[in-house]
Amino acid sequence: MTASRADEGPGLSRYALLSIVTSVAVLSLKLGAYFLTHAVGMLADALESIVNVVAAVTTFWALRVAARPADEDHDYGHGKAEYFASGFEGALVCVAGVAIVVAAVPKLVAPTPMTLGPLGIGVAVLATAANLVVARFLIATGKKRRSAALEADGKHLMSDVVTSVGILLALGLVAATGIARLDPIVAILVALHILREGATIVRKAGMGLLDTALGKEDREQLVAVLDGFASEGIGWHALRTREAGSRAFASVHLLAPGAWTLERVHDLAERVEAAMRAVHPHLQVVTHLEPREDPRAYEDER
Repeated sequence: MTASRADEGPGLSRYALLSIVTSVAVLSLKLGAYFLTHAVGMLADALESIVNVVAAVTTFWALRVAARPADEDHDYGHGKAEYFASGFEGALVCVAGVAIVVAAVPKLVAPTPMTLGPLGIGVAVLATAANLVVARFLIATGKKRRSAALEADGKHLMSDVVTSVGILLALGLVAATGIARLDPIVAILVALHILREGATIVRKAGMGLLDTALGKEDREQLVAVLDGFASEGIGWHALRTREAGSRAFASVHLLAPGAWTLERVHDLAERVEAAMRAVHPHLQVVTHLEPREDPRAYEDER
């Protein structure tokens, strides 16, 4: 017996369009800030924003693919496209971190003069504020809609915010102390943080491609639903779950008295499936019915 839930409604790709527009605007602002200040930190920040644009376009593509319904070649839909985009984006984050180090090292060896005027700093602050607002929105939406690609895109933008804040602090220290080497030093420290964030995103995407089970909290909710039917004479075992982008899948064996009619067992199974879907959005459930008196029903428990 199978049951599924309708797709999540409005496509998630519209949120990726917001990311694309924001990334292009922020890149333009950061390039302007670099030409106004000539600070290597600003250049590093702009380099990461170039990666942001590429990542946002990739996320948009992945979400469009993931939204496609199941077909003859993809019985379970295309949800895993999100993990490819997420992994690619994590790799791009790492590339941005390396690029920042490459740009900062020469400035560490031979510092160059900077122009720390209010206009350049103001443009950088505006770019950072725009990134922060969109990043928080994308992360929250990605978690709510269970979209790995959208959440990764938000975290990518948030790593850009961290970069920008670090650069601005470094420029403030340079202005206060006159030590120009603080600019590339802080840029390198920020790059190490970015590399760590990128590696985390890649690892999470890889786990998704390996059919990772639902998280502990989600599984406990499903177990509570199944246990709630014990008073009606229904047992269960062999609960298996997996995630694929914003979709989730579960299969479970239901144990019912062998004397029950097929219609009665079917009706109760429908209620079980509906209750499981009620606690987990976009869950597709497959139930297998077995007579609880038959020893063969317990052979697959392990």
